[in-house]
Amino acid sequence: MITLNRKKARFISVAQIMCLYVVAVFESYAVENTDALNDRQQAIIPIAALTASGNISELKSALNAGLDNGLSINEVKEIFIHSYAYAGFPRALNGINAYIQVMDERKQRSITDKLGNEATAVPTDYDANAYGNKVRNELVGRDISNRTTGYAGFVPTIDKFLVEHLFANIFYRDVLTIKDRELVTISILAAIPGTEAQLTSHIKLSLRVGYSPVQLLQFTQVLKDKVGQDSAIRAQTVLKEVADIALKNSEISLVKISKDDSVTLGALDKFSGIAKVTSRFESPVSSDYRGAMVEFEPGARTAWHTHPKGQTLIIISGKGLVQSEGGDIQQMRPGNVVTIPPNTKHWHGASSDSSMSHIAISAPDNGETVNWMELVNSDK
Repeated sequence: MITLNRKKARFISVAQIMCLYVVAVFESYAVENTDALNDRQQAIIPIAALTASGNISELKSALNAGLDNGLSINEVKEIFIHSYAYAGFPRALNGINAYIQVMDERKQRSITDKLGNEATAVPTDYDANAYGNKVRNELVGRDISNRTTGYAGFVPTIDKFLVEHLFANIFYRDVLTIKDRELVTISILAAIPGTEAQLTSHIKLSLRVGYSPVQLLQFTQVLKDKVGQDSAIRAQTVLKEVADIALKNSEISLVKISKDDSVTLGALDKFSGIAKVTSRFESPVSSDYRGAMVEFEPGARTAWHTHPKGQTLIIISGKGLVQSEGGDIQQMRPGNVVTIPPNTKHWHGASSDSSMSHIAISAPDNGETVNWMELVNSDK
């Protein structure tokens, strides 16, 4: 607890007091280490991630669940305010419009939601630069107020915006805590491909503000269940690299039987004919592998594609065909195991007179398992 001498307190501005409060908050977070994310925290994750990915239909479900699990109306609004700094205005505005629809529907169902607190107004002597630098320095654990290298040295204006708008004007808004904001941030970054560097930085910050390894593993599970496998794998990969946080064999003490009944049709730009993807699975120990069963109707095939770490196909039924670029078309039969080397351009599918199904297994590289290319000529 930070205390102030009464006489000296008269000469300290409100902004300075807020800076001292930031220090106290970080000190309290450093010793906080609970075993699990609470319902409210779990509700924040899909709202932020689905806003960033632009999945509006799933976002509406997440918004309803969030309000049902303790988030106030203003806290949800604040997630969108925070998200625009990381995902952009278009995604944030789309999310807000979806939220308006959800609120209208809840009112029609006579659901009364908690409004929650409004953000504290900034004082007249508020210094955005000083406050923003204080917040960012406390987050990273060192003074980076006057950097002259990297992006800050190359484009100093963007660093000024980050300090004075993001870490000052947005972080000053106390509708969400700093710890809440880090959860929002890593949820957003996990949903955006290509932001692994930023996700790595903010996973480190999440550990600094008090999230435990167990909670961050739970974070990846919520991503998998409520957002999508790609986001979860991206977060799992970063967690393992940042803090060697991965499920250990001792944590998997029982045999687990599961079934994924969801069916996805192969996209028209990735498959010729009809192909159904079902029974998705992934490694329970880490993000070492993932896979699914793919069922091809007669004549259906993939587009040309590569896998950064290769792929294994196990043929389950029917007759299939596979070809690597420049090679002959080879036949596949039930029981065949097909090994495709890393970064080898190829396609596979069913023969013209038979359906075919196979299990496809591949390992992700930076969260991605496949690089899609053009469709296969129909004369092959």
